[in-house]
Amino acid sequence: MTADPPDLLSATARLVAQPSVSRDEAALAGLVEAELRGHPWLEVFRVGDNVVARTHRGRPTRLALAGHLDTVPPSGNEVPRLEGDTLHGLGSADMKGGLAVMLALAALEDSTCDCTFVFYAREEVARAESGLLELHAAAPELLMADAAVLLEPTGAAVEAGCQGVVKARAVLCGRRAHVARPWVGINAIHRLAPFLERVVAFGDRRPVIEGCEYRESLQAVEVTGGGTANVVPDEATVLLVHRFAPDKDEVAAFAVLEDHLRPVLGDADWLELVDTAPAAPPALTHPLLDSLASATGRPAGGKLGWTDVAFFAERGVPAANFGPGDALLAHAPDERVERAHLEAAYAVLAKAMDEKSLRQVQASIAAKKVSIPEDEARELAKRALQFKNERGRLPNIHSADAWEKRMAEGVAALTRYRAQAKAAQAQGESSNG
Repeated sequence: MTADPPDLLSATARLVAQPSVSRDEAALAGLVEAELRGHPWLEVFRVGDNVVARTHRGRPTRLALAGHLDTVPPSGNEVPRLEGDTLHGLGSADMKGGLAVMLALAALEDSTCDCTFVFYAREEVARAESGLLELHAAAPELLMADAAVLLEPTGAAVEAGCQGVVKARAVLCGRRAHVARPWVGINAIHRLAPFLERVVAFGDRRPVIEGCEYRESLQAVEVTGGGTANVVPDEATVLLVHRFAPDKDEVAAFAVLEDHLRPVLGDADWLELVDTAPAAPPALTHPLLDSLASATGRPAGGKLGWTDVAFFAERGVPAANFGPGDALLAHAPDERVERAHLEAAYAVLAKAMDEKSLRQVQASIAAKKVSIPEDEARELAKRALQFKNERGRLPNIHSADAWEKRMAEGVAALTRYRAQAKAAQAQGESSNG
């Protein structure tokens, strides 16, 4: 991919000017669809308010670039405003800047890999409403790829994988009584004090996975209880959100939460699971994603929030987050994006798919023919990470050094095993559903 980028700041402003609050993305989807259909090298599909465009150049590998069309509701920032090289406005960082980069890359007539561009609806609301799930149910073949990049705002740095989410509700019980005689009752709201102290004491475990640091957290986000001024309340509830690293699944994360809170829960109290979202591993051993990280010239970090990287990882597609904009400005009244971030994201995505990167990917695909047991592949992948830390690159499958070549084959084999396992799990869940 080589071409001078268009005016990405103006392109983003045009997208920001089209409102697209969650569940009202039809107009923006139409604008994107019309632009994509203007490129004869793209095959374009519209499914609801989701738009997918694909190239068919006969390349040996396919990269999916994905971004959500929707925004949160406005807070007085719905009209785009340009100030020099900065664009202010709702969705400018999260993530219409990323959409503008995707459209610019889709406008390139040639590339060294086949690409799938996924513009999807309803990311900012409940996961069950996600446009990606709608696409997968209607036409799962449209989402098939060797690797994926989510153009979430990352400041044009790679943020690998993502943390998972467990939402749980704690119910603390008391005993009703008249407030004039509180000693004959038990105030459930007062019981919140030691409970919340225990929540604060959860700490921030920071595991390092494949060289990327994650940071777990537990937050109380909603408290309810009482309601009648002359009655000692007999129930209080706390809604909790736990962000967990990708070295555990949702079941294990909820079990950790239960163990931590058990000392402050009485026999009549309970902790109920409200919702979950899976974590996703870094997957930077995949050559496409490794080349992306290398092209930035900056070390990759772990994604502390949840993104649809997890959607692709669940289906056996290695994925990473990389896009323009500052995630700290997402959903803020002063949300904005810089021209430099837009152009850097465009340049890195183009550079990541140059001829050298393509040869690495082709080697990875060829290595799938090599038979390596899963346990050996896992050990070889660990050695490959050590090799990368020491030499600044992954092992080359074409190396004259037999050990380096074997490590590269192990990385490719482990990637294949993980993809097969995820695909089998997704198929099983689909069959059971």
